[in-house]
Amino acid sequence: MPNDRPTALFVVLGGFFVCNALIAEFIGIKIFALEGTFGLEPLNWNLFGEEGSLNFTAGVLLWPVVFVMTDIINEYFGRRGVRFISYLTVGLIVYAFFFAYVAIALAPADWWVGISKERGVPDMQAAFAVIFGQGMWTIAGSVVAFLIGQLIDVAVFHRVRQLTGERFIWLRATGSTLVSQLVDSFVVLYIAFVLGPQQWPLSLFLAVGTVNYLYKFGAAVALTPVIYFARSRIERFLGPARAAELKVRAAAG
Repeated sequence: MPNDRPTALFVVLGGFFVCNALIAEFIGIKIFALEGTFGLEPLNWNLFGEEGSLNFTAGVLLWPVVFVMTDIINEYFGRRGVRFISYLTVGLIVYAFFFAYVAIALAPADWWVGISKERGVPDMQAAFAVIFGQGMWTIAGSVVAFLIGQLIDVAVFHRVRQLTGERFIWLRATGSTLVSQLVDSFVVLYIAFVLGPQQWPLSLFLAVGTVNYLYKFGAAVALTPVIYFARSRIERFLGPARAAELKVRAAAG
């Protein structure tokens, strides 16, 4: 562990940030029913002439954690800290998917292809390719939306900080997340499913984007206390003087 506590803090926060983003990308292939998970009847929403239930990608379990990490890194390491970790994350996501495609292209061992037939998976190679070989439009949409959302989050966070100073932590943290995720929710769907081969109609795009954003809105508000808890632990770890110094630098840069 680095002897310099701010460096150690950045390594831990950055590592957790990257880890959660990577996991969210890979588990995002699964679509789950929120109502069914809690044993509830389907909500059957109706928006823009479209109907549906609360179905989300499994990635929504972890993206809110990434948003919290963004705000905490922003608080202590500023624009440069968030931009650095965001660009690094995008690069590592692309790197991970590249090797996922390499792994798919490897010739499977004959015995391995049918090894899970008794568990309902007759072709492991096909299953592996479907799970890890997400479509290029989906990957592109997710990466572009993530990066745009991060840059917007940074800008809004610091604008609110300039206007309010050190007051209203919840406003700059949760507020910046709500604005950035409004953009993220629609950009990812537009690239992946409107520009992509599925060619969603505008009504479906708006309906699904709205439902996704409402979920993220609720998650962001619910996680606001986590930001305060994490901030208190960090202040204790760094010490009041060092923490104040970092926040001043973060606000200036």
